[in-house]
Amino acid sequence: QSLDYDCCFNEPYIHMLEKQDSRTSSRNEAVRWVVTLFVGIFTGLVALFIDVVIKELMGLKVGIVKNCIELLSVKGYLVLSLLVLLAFNLSFTFISGLFTAAEPLAAGSGIPEVKCYLNGVKVPRVVRLFTLVCKAVGVLFSVAGGLLVGKEGPMIHSGAVIGAGVPQVTTCTLYIYRDKRDFASSGAAAGVAAAFGAPIGGVLFSLEEGSSFWNQMLTWRTFLCSMTAAFTLNLFLSGTRIEGENPSSDNTAWGSFYQPGLLTFGQFKCPEGERGCQLWTVLDLFVFIVMGVVGGLLGALFNAINTRLTKHRMKHVHNRHPAIRVLEVLLVTMVTTIVAFTAAMTLGECKEVAPIVINVTSPVEQTVQYFFCPNGTYNDMATLFFNTQETSIRQLFHQEATFSLQSLGIFFLLFFCLSCWTYGTSVPSGLFVPSLLCGAAYGRFVGNLLKMLPGFEHIYSGTFSLIGAAAFLGGVVRMTISLTVILIESTNEISYGLPIMIVLMVAKFTGDLFNHGLYDIHIELKGVPLLEWHPPHGMDRLCASDIMETSLSYIYPHTRIQSIVSILRTTRHHAYPVVTENHDSMVERRARAKANTMVSNNIKFRNENSLTRANEQMRRIMSRRSAEIKILEDQEQRSRSGSMDSRNAEEDINFTLMTSSVELYRGLSPTAEDHGFGDKFKPLTFHGLILRHQLITLLSRGVCYAENTPSSCQPTLTYEELTEDYPRWLDIHDVDLTQLHPRMIMDVTPYMNPCPYTVSPNTPVPQVFKLFRTMGLRHLPVTNDMGEIVGIVTRHNLTTENLKQKLKDSQHNA
Repeated sequence: QSLDYDCCFNEPYIHMLEKQDSRTSSRNEAVRWVVTLFVGIFTGLVALFIDVVIKELMGLKVGIVKNCIELLSVKGYLVLSLLVLLAFNLSFTFISGLFTAAEPLAAGSGIPEVKCYLNGVKVPRVVRLFTLVCKAVGVLFSVAGGLLVGKEGPMIHSGAVIGAGVPQVTTCTLYIYRDKRDFASSGAAAGVAAAFGAPIGGVLFSLEEGSSFWNQMLTWRTFLCSMTAAFTLNLFLSGTRIEGENPSSDNTAWGSFYQPGLLTFGQFKCPEGERGCQLWTVLDLFVFIVMGVVGGLLGALFNAINTRLTKHRMKHVHNRHPAIRVLEVLLVTMVTTIVAFTAAMTLGECKEVAPIVINVTSPVEQTVQYFFCPNGTYNDMATLFFNTQETSIRQLFHQEATFSLQSLGIFFLLFFCLSCWTYGTSVPSGLFVPSLLCGAAYGRFVGNLLKMLPGFEHIYSGTFSLIGAAAFLGGVVRMTISLTVILIESTNEISYGLPIMIVLMVAKFTGDLFNHGLYDIHIELKGVPLLEWHPPHGMDRLCASDIMETSLSYIYPHTRIQSIVSILRTTRHHAYPVVTENHDSMVERRARAKANTMVSNNIKFRNENSLTRANEQMRRIMSRRSAEIKILEDQEQRSRSGSMDSRNAEEDINFTLMTSSVELYRGLSPTAEDHGFGDKFKPLTFHGLILRHQLITLLSRGVCYAENTPSSCQPTLTYEELTEDYPRWLDIHDVDLTQLHPRMIMDVTPYMNPCPYTVSPNTPVPQVFKLFRTMGLRHLPVTNDMGEIVGIVTRHNLTTENLKQKLKDSQHNA
């Protein structure tokens, strides 16, 4: 289903506008700004809740596990420590799995669903309050349970839900779906701002990955929402004392703003006393480009493996009992815990602790892990596995106490496989932070390796770690502009702008040679009709008549209740053309067209060549017959040349005719032999569109009149009454029809949209695509020069797969 962002200019809406004055319009605009402000505040508070609770749960778990390891390692009972860790992780992820079992849309990062919603696709329950609760609470336990997932991705979904939900408490929104979409865009941007401390990056994220319709006022409101979310989170974090963070502050240090977001990378600077050290030089750009290529290849490999895993899950896991999904989560948790514990115990190296500070808030002694190492040393593998992922990223960015190449390589391989397996399980799981950590390990490996070579003694390993993180994340999600700004804002180092931008572009172009970004892959696997920014190449050879739907369900301006109920119960369309039958002869139609100077001045073809629904069907039938004749000629030629067994020739011809007819012309009925062809495809003059929920609302309110009375006796509805059921529109089966006589008549003309966007049959597909996407349409009628409807274009007609198939069919018929 699609969302209709176009405004319906029916009589109730026009009367509502006429009653408004300038003060009412100003008040409505002020309410929109206030609602935007509250969306940012609530998003920041949800981010604060998620961050604080996760750190408390992680602190509780790691503290108990540390004590167990210290006590039991002396006695040789490390298996008991592993069991304690397993008990914590399995318990946490089991709780998370229960929340996603209650609301399946809470699983994953939610970014593909938000992207679909902002693109105009109606994803059921994606912006419900229950989804927000399951998402926010579920991510607490999935992250604390040791799964290789992030909390930053779900924050974007949470912000979009808040943005779509807060405006519903007001009554001042005029364009229902359009305002809801705009607030959801602002909420998604606020989620990015709260997660990364990147307000500008949040605005660009909504623009690049989300909304298809944008304007200057929406830009200002989205920026306000992002700044408000970052400020709110900053304000409360500054006064919330968490162990290990900002030790110089006290509980009353409100307003210090030392941590702009949930994920901050700290300040990049060379260690004091190290001569010749530079963050990066021009010569390093060549190395960065190579790292971008490798990052794109790794991202493409990550996406390919995850795609196969997702297809397997959709076939064998997701369509079964929810308990199977929870069991899969527990299996992934158990394997991840055992691998991390075993790698830290057997594969880690003990390194001396350097008396330095890794960022502006935490000294290195408070972030390293000493598992299985003597005093004065730390376990580099345990430091990467048993810290929060954000802390591990900062370790790789800033800690100059070198991680060994062996530990970095093993950690990268293990983390790559486990995170690829984890993403797509039935728990709230972000992709940003795991990809950043995996890429940071890859970049730190390259930096440490280069530092061993002559001529590279000046390099700063943290820079290469940052570039590696950007390369891998860009290779996975294929974001460019917004991700560049997010990383720049997170590092507070504008000098990194050029290398990050180059690396992200190289990684995207390299990965696009093999597959799409992971978010787009998951959208495609779910069969969501997402419209890209541009139609596929070669679509200028097609026009609207080649892709439109010609089998229409329509109603008349004055229709009996019985007919309306029958149409609503037997079809699932969300809009119906309002038409009248054209009984004029061809001569009268030509004369009427010539008399209408406006029509005759704008038509691009002669009147006798005007497309109608009848001759469009006849054209397709003749095309079908031509294809059948061509198949017969080809088969006959092959039979004569001796390349086909004569005994099987007739059978093969019949089979080819049957399969080609089914595949190429599926649903193109009726055939020429069908009766009533002229009656079924008679010319229909188009008057407007009426939506399904409008018809159901009119039925539920008893808007109709008896056939022996004038239509002026029909009750009227105001705009408020017409939209009273939003957003829970009634279903036709829920309407009580006992009070309505089937022979009564409904006049739909006051409630239809008399001026929807329309295109002519010969409009090129690129123009149809641009109009449909940029204006956020749901239905686009196709009318000829006589004002007769000949078809309708919907979202499914404009998907990449359908357009490519139509182009292939057109070339085949030519």
